[in-house]
Amino acid sequence: MIKSLPKYCKLFLLINLLSLCSPSVEAKRPEYHLDIKNHLFYPAQIIIPANKKVKLVIHNRDNSVEEFDSFDLNREKVIFPKQKSIVFIGPLSVGEYSFFGEYHPNSARGKVIVAETKRKQAASHDALKLKQGSLHVH
Repeated sequence: MIKSLPKYCKLFLLINLLSLCSPSVEAKRPEYHLDIKNHLFYPAQIIIPANKKVKLVIHNRDNSVEEFDSFDLNREKVIFPKQKSIVFIGPLSVGEYSFFGEYHPNSARGKVIVAETKRKQAASHDALKLKQGSLHVH
């Protein structure tokens, strides 16, 4: 079937196929970083936008293995000493999602705070002002 297509169609299909494999799609994803040092997460809280899939890069700077674990996010990932690992999370609703280190659960604790973006907040604030302005109290 492909043999019967004109040359320019084959080229078009090839370019589209290559664009699907392109890393540029991944590069646009928001990226956040966590460090594990002395069995603690730094920062202990990260704020991410609601309804977006994000890339979480976790760097274990300790000399021992740790596991990023979260029941709220339904994720677990072993991170070896002095290594980085990537966990994708989301899209998530507004709220707080806790995580912890499986091997040091009393000290290695943190949370992902999911919030609306400022642009959406500003738009909803303006809409509320308009709605309030249209109400007449007698």
